Amino acid sequence: MKQQEIIKMSTEDMKDQIANFSEQLAKMRLAHKVAPMENPIQIKNVRRSIARLKTELTNREAQA
Repeated sequence: MKQQEIIKMSTEDMKDQIANFSEQLAKMRLAHKVAPMENPIQIKNVRRSIARLKTELTNREAQA
């Protein structure tokens, strides 16, 4: 997910997206431990998306 997309999102959408990505990350990690994933870089991308969302959410709360 790109930073420009995140900036355009509402706060509620961001919270929903964080929950979805967190669930997806947990499933990906478990699947990778059971059998190696074809593209394990996906885990890194999801983790970074969560970090971007949380950073923007924190920035918005600090401004309010």
